[in-house]
Amino acid sequence: MSGAVEIVIEPRLRDLGGFSVRRVLPDVKKRAVGPFIFFDHMGPARFPAGEGIDVGPHPHICLATVTYLFEGEIIHRDSLGHEQAIRPGDVNWMTAGRGIVHSERTGDEERARDTTLHGIQLWAGLPTAHEETEPGFFHHPKDALPVIDRDGVTMRLIAGSAYGATAPVETFSEMFYVDAEMSAGASVGLTDEHEQRCLYVASGAAMVAGERYGEATMVVFKPGAGVEIGAGEDSRIMLLGGAPLDGPSDGKRNMWWNFAASDKSRIEQAKTDWKEGRFDPVPGETEMVPLPED
Repeated sequence: MSGAVEIVIEPRLRDLGGFSVRRVLPDVKKRAVGPFIFFDHMGPARFPAGEGIDVGPHPHICLATVTYLFEGEIIHRDSLGHEQAIRPGDVNWMTAGRGIVHSERTGDEERARDTTLHGIQLWAGLPTAHEETEPGFFHHPKDALPVIDRDGVTMRLIAGSAYGATAPVETFSEMFYVDAEMSAGASVGLTDEHEQRCLYVASGAAMVAGERYGEATMVVFKPGAGVEIGAGEDSRIMLLGGAPLDGPSDGKRNMWWNFAASDKSRIEQAKTDWKEGRFDPVPGETEMVPLPED
């Protein structure tokens, strides 16, 4: 293993009811990278006509969700009244703050045909000063995101700043999140302007100092280490990280179900609020994902 590598994380498979995700963060070896406290690789999940995903209304607090697709479509609806289709290359950024409820479903047009869903959903923890901020939802189409071209490498900046570019997504802390499509044999240096950095191989393989890292592998790098990333074959590699979160316990966030907060008591309050119906509902939806028993 290269001296630049801190740890390597292999995901765990999780069933979300009808489709599986590969969960990478949080991990017992690494709770977060920069502000990113949660990382799910969705799919690729293939649905025959008449089927799709139906993640009913569920709550979040004190974090932001970041949804980015490679294939397929998801219809987002939330308690602020937004309804938005997210398609490949777009960004859905939802700030939960003091509390928001949303659903994620396959739309009627997509459900009428055979479809594939493939993408990444992250959660970014919010700095303690912003954990209780007003909730919000922001959609940024693919064409609005900066693209950085290098020889054999096309990088789309999803959020934050890197490689001399800044994405239009409003964030609450220093971060970067890049979708890098790399031709076989191409290489790119990992941006060194952020303290914590990692790569995740969405497809293909990454080469670092002669080591090969295959699909569904996260490689976390040591702060300040110079890193050159090569593509062992045509590959899609996500690059992300940023400044660690502030707060007690070295910035670690307490996490339970869909809740994350610096204060454990805030999660207990959210449990009670959801069970007793004190979150605002999603307009037009009466379903409510129940609070887990455990």
